[in-house]
Amino acid sequence: MFRAGGLALVALVLGCSSIPEDQRNPKDPLEPYNRAMYKFNTDFDNAFIKPIAKGYKAVVPEPVDQGVTNFFNNINDVNSAVNNLLQVKVSRFGTDVGRVVVNTTVGVGGLIDVATNMGLPSYKEDFGQTFGYWGDVDSPYLVLPILGPSTLRDTMGIPGNIVTNPFFHVWNTNKPANWTMIGLDVIDTRADLLGATDLLDTAATDPYAFVRDAFLQKRRNAIFDGNPPPTAEEEDIWAEEDSKAPVPAKKS
Repeated sequence: MFRAGGLALVALVLGCSSIPEDQRNPKDPLEPYNRAMYKFNTDFDNAFIKPIAKGYKAVVPEPVDQGVTNFFNNINDVNSAVNNLLQVKVSRFGTDVGRVVVNTTVGVGGLIDVATNMGLPSYKEDFGQTFGYWGDVDSPYLVLPILGPSTLRDTMGIPGNIVTNPFFHVWNTNKPANWTMIGLDVIDTRADLLGATDLLDTAATDPYAFVRDAFLQKRRNAIFDGNPPPTAEEEDIWAEEDSKAPVPAKKS
């Protein structure tokens, strides 16, 4: 087993070194591995998950589909509340708690999103964002098996996201029900993304790079609550443009 792991590591290093230095993306140091995993995930999705999601979308009425989405969003608000508290965002923590209480009670177990109509926005914070808030902002890109786009930072946050999920705490009492809920969550999420992925397949010349750049930009935006500071690359571009700007002539 150790020998196999060592060979895999060597192959990964050789794969990374095969990319010319001027073509490497500093945010994606594991690009050969990531591209291979992206292809595996795409093939797996096309063979299994996407067909099931299409069938789900075809047979489940829209109100029921929306209710399922609302239910899982309500579960995710619990995790969001924990992470807003860890980020010392007290107001947002209170909003998340309010959303869970209102949607669980008045919203019939979360099937109806009453809280949004009451002016309580959904923040959807997670442990990856919390790690980013406390300093780990520009983490290397990483494609996970089945789970898809991530970063090393976000991957480290997965255990925390699992522990704060209410279903985790009833795992030992009813495992079949938990697996059913996990499967339903995956299929419902994939069904909601059918239109976006179809557009990606037809519009993007390099779907892998498009997904990577969009994901990293989205996560950076989420860490800074929609107001991210300029990146080093953006500052370099602005500095270069300023240096090329004409200097006003001095009046004699």
